[in-house]
Amino acid sequence: MTATPVAAATPFLDPETRAEGGGWLGAVRQAGLDGYRRQGFPTPRHEAWKYTNLSAVGRLAVETPPAVPALTAADLPGDRLLPLDVPRLVFVNGRFSAPLSDLDRLPAGVRAGSLRAVLLTDPGHLRPVLERPQAQEAVATLPLAALNTGFLSDGLVLEIDAGVSVEGPLHIIHLSVPGESATLAHPRGLIRLGAGARATLAVSYSGLPGAPSVINAVTDVVLGEDAHLSHVRLLAEAPEGVHIGAVLATVGARARYDAFTLTLGGRLVRNEIRVLLDGEGAQAHVNGAYAARKGQHIDNTVFVDHAVPNAKSSQLFKGVLDETGRGVFQGKILVRRDAQGTDGQQLHQALLLTPGAEVDIKPELQIYADDVACSHGATAGEMDAEALFYLQSRGIDEETARALLVEAFLEDALTTVADEAVRDALTERVRDWQRGRAQATWNV
Repeated sequence: MTATPVAAATPFLDPETRAEGGGWLGAVRQAGLDGYRRQGFPTPRHEAWKYTNLSAVGRLAVETPPAVPALTAADLPGDRLLPLDVPRLVFVNGRFSAPLSDLDRLPAGVRAGSLRAVLLTDPGHLRPVLERPQAQEAVATLPLAALNTGFLSDGLVLEIDAGVSVEGPLHIIHLSVPGESATLAHPRGLIRLGAGARATLAVSYSGLPGAPSVINAVTDVVLGEDAHLSHVRLLAEAPEGVHIGAVLATVGARARYDAFTLTLGGRLVRNEIRVLLDGEGAQAHVNGAYAARKGQHIDNTVFVDHAVPNAKSSQLFKGVLDETGRGVFQGKILVRRDAQGTDGQQLHQALLLTPGAEVDIKPELQIYADDVACSHGATAGEMDAEALFYLQSRGIDEETARALLVEAFLEDALTTVADEAVRDALTERVRDWQRGRAQATWNV
């Protein structure tokens, strides 16, 4: 076990792992490492990272690879996970944990398990996902996604057969467990739905307190024609945790991708979502909510590429910034020349609770077609004084009134989550955060 700076990108795959999958997989990994070295570790000099400074993360000495401790279900931080009693897969420091997982209730037509296992038994099965144009573009333009690709070894594989409709959500848990020093993990997720398949996937990212844990996650999503995926994620890392995540979604004709991210924990979070609308009539609805307090930095960066005609997208993000919390939202809609009939909407709203809170917002429309309906909007302001006065005039004390308004502001975004059980689970975590704000139990 060695400790090296994150930015050094010291390879930690053993020879046996590097040999898995044959020549094509080795080429994919090498392309990832080459892409990272060509682009370099992100700095504010990179336009995409202008508002998020990773210099302290790059200098952090981390264990590579991180140890995977033996845990029981009692060790899972229930207050930082989505409270769902459904089939689950658990990953600890980027590695699949069979003892903590519950796959007995998976329905027919659904295959879920460890990426490492698939690489050992049938790696060619994943080649179309890892070599598709969107994944190659990410290696060329996203340095930390390239780094993840270079260290690709384990994570989630979820495949749903054509025409299969999964009743109820599936739950994926990623747990970071620090060692004596900081840890770094590169989990990869590959999600593929066949034509007409439907599913809800809930994902919880969390960590145990201690030395800093850095997670650099990439999730590939490929939706066949007429498929529908609701992809809901809770980012609730430990107070010293760093979460850098990229979702790469390719959406086929008439398919629909519904994404929602709730971010409540972690010292620094970068949530990047890239969606390629790749078939006529495709839809993507990328939404989220976040709350940051003292010392927290939360960055949501979204790029939706309208590459075909008659596709639709929307983005709605709402953030609450308290104390010296900082938020970043960068949202871009690209409409290519052939993408006539595009409908693309974007809105970000921020609520600043204190003078020390800060938010940077960068909306962007890049349109090359004529027949489009696109818009973007952004607001940032203080709490509504009239609403606060109204609640107080009804006998509600000021602290409770403020809590009600904050909760309502965030929960308004949660209405975009269709599954009631998942929506209720998210609401419970929002209320926990709000209670923690009053009790100072979530301070970071």
